[in-house]
Amino acid sequence: MTRSIVVGLDGTEQAKAAAEWAAEEALLRGTDVHLVHAKEPVPEAALSLVEGESEDPWAREMMARTAGELRERHPDLSVTSQVLASGPVPGLVDAAEESELLVLGSRALGSVAGYLLGSVGLTVAGVVERPVVLVRAVGAGSTPRGPVAVGADVRQPVDSVLGFAFEEAARRHTQVLVVYVQQLPLHAGMGPAMVPDFRLSMVPEIKRSVEVMLEPWRAKYPDVEAVARVPVGSAGLELVAVARESSLVVVGRRTRRSTLGAHIGSVAHAVLHHSPVPVALVPHD
Repeated sequence: MTRSIVVGLDGTEQAKAAAEWAAEEALLRGTDVHLVHAKEPVPEAALSLVEGESEDPWAREMMARTAGELRERHPDLSVTSQVLASGPVPGLVDAAEESELLVLGSRALGSVAGYLLGSVGLTVAGVVERPVVLVRAVGAGSTPRGPVAVGADVRQPVDSVLGFAFEEAARRHTQVLVVYVQQLPLHAGMGPAMVPDFRLSMVPEIKRSVEVMLEPWRAKYPDVEAVARVPVGSAGLELVAVARESSLVVVGRRTRRSTLGAHIGSVAHAVLHHSPVPVALVPHD
């Protein structure tokens, strides 16, 4: 049985945009959309103050409205919805594990309204073992077009990350833009004169290595054009810059956890906060 694409809703414009992105993705995948709203737990001390009241009617109305709008725009799409009682983090994590993909709304860095990109959204994105896509609110008719960009490491290529990018590009009939960033040394920030020439001279050799890495993927997806790019600089900044010409950015996240819990790397963190287009965070070993 094909799994659903799960969308977390919290009533924000970002979550609404996430639902629309998920609907289009579901049609490309031939699956359905499952809308969920994870209720914030009410402290026991406050139960007496809210006795007889519930956010369920608001949540159910919000999800029914969103589901109706999706069905109206996409008549062939199956949409279901559910209010989760276990709290945002456990609720979204559990729902994600039963899905193909979890889609959340994403706000710009510094915004705190809504819960889907703040501590809850980042925690969920750093824990689940399914890919998570974070989507910005965009104006009507401004759905991003362009290649699927993927951050890659030629020294440790990750099949799950590259595979996700090629699959998405194949569904969209677009290019894959494979980006390996040759990072500058720490003292490069002191000025251009401090950047060693050998860093720039290595770029052609590294690009050849990227081309070799892509050979089996080009063979597996002959209809997908794969373009390699090796910029020199900060990986986070370069991927954010590439995002401006892309429809989707794909980055990896290690599933290993530290003693402090789940961890999203600095590059993925930068892209999640600053990319103007949807970002797919793909877990890997």
